[in-house]
Amino acid sequence: MTSPFWVRFVAFIKSKFADGIDGREMGAKRQRLIDQGPPFYGSSPSSSFMYNPPPYGYVNQPPPFPVVRLRGLPFDCTEADVAEFFHGLDIVDVLFVHKNSKFTGEAFCVLGYPLQVDFALQKNRQNMGRRYVEVFRSKRQEYYKAIANEVSDAHGGSPRRNIPRAKSHDEGKDSAEHTGVLRLRGLPFSAGKDDIMDFFKDFVLSEDSIHLTMNSDGRPTGEAFVEFANAEDSKAAMAKDRMTLGSRYIELFPSSQEEMDEAVSRGR
Repeated sequence: MTSPFWVRFVAFIKSKFADGIDGREMGAKRQRLIDQGPPFYGSSPSSSFMYNPPPYGYVNQPPPFPVVRLRGLPFDCTEADVAEFFHGLDIVDVLFVHKNSKFTGEAFCVLGYPLQVDFALQKNRQNMGRRYVEVFRSKRQEYYKAIANEVSDAHGGSPRRNIPRAKSHDEGKDSAEHTGVLRLRGLPFSAGKDDIMDFFKDFVLSEDSIHLTMNSDGRPTGEAFVEFANAEDSKAAMAKDRMTLGSRYIELFPSSQEEMDEAVSRGR
């Protein structure tokens, strides 16, 4: 039986989407989607860069929510892998599903507009690495419920597992040893070294100190490594963790020269 909390929470999320207002209180993980605004409810082409006219001629009703569910993903899957899998489609958000703090191999992917769902479904049972991935049509309510579960995890909805999980994520960053190297995750695929230098404009960086990682096809992974002048600067730069670059929030992690070299060489 659905608890009153979930009913209230889903209603809250629906109101945020319907009103098109900033929903930062939903948590940083969904910030990119909220900041962009729902692309298929724009009132004019200028209201959102992702706006597209309803392709099916909807009258006096909103078009379907463009979300698909994926099953059978590799357990080391990243947002960049999902974006590559749906290459050519507009990826608004990727939400990985967890249970007992472990990735289930499932995810929800929100697309730019309803017509793209049909194209996404054509990827059903195609391979990502060595695994074939199933793609299903999903619903707005299923996506909202998945968000609610993730937010509940972060705020202690399940005392058995969620509070330690949220604390360990941030405390791990705080207690990690700094070597002067930071790993960035969640970069726009169009981001260049100039964008990263501007993101860290309070620090002295050169283009040679920034390393954008690529996949085996030579495409950006959405990650990068930055070498700072010293460990003190990299620790101070962690204040930028989860701040936005363009429409995306950027996660920062203390890293090392070895991890950076391995990631850069892997792209080569």
